[in-house]
Amino acid sequence: MSSEQNGDQQAPNPSASGLKAAVEEQYKRIKENAETYPYVWASYIVVYGGFGLWMTYRWRKLRRTEDRVRALQEKLRKIVEAEQSAKVSSSSTTQMSQGARATDKASNLADKAPK
Repeated sequence: MSSEQNGDQQAPNPSASGLKAAVEEQYKRIKENAETYPYVWASYIVVYGGFGLWMTYRWRKLRRTEDRVRALQEKLRKIVEAEQSAKVSSSSTTQMSQGARATDKASNLADKAPK
């Protein structure tokens, strides 16, 4: 058992055997462990896969909600702009009609003035 622990503690030297050899060695260890403990690896896959699916679902739902909010904000912005432009045009029309009334009053007063 102590020889196994010493073997596990020694890290492969990537510079001597190359990076490819180190990756292959690590892959062999993982594959052997997965074949030795299939239920453990299956449970990891189920748990973390389920977690990944749940995160994906929540992420997509968040994105759809943000898209809806942006669309509603744009509609609201257009409505507000339309109301403001209508208010400006109505106030300018009112000012123009008040100016016309003042001009009419002035002309009526000029007509009524004694000659």
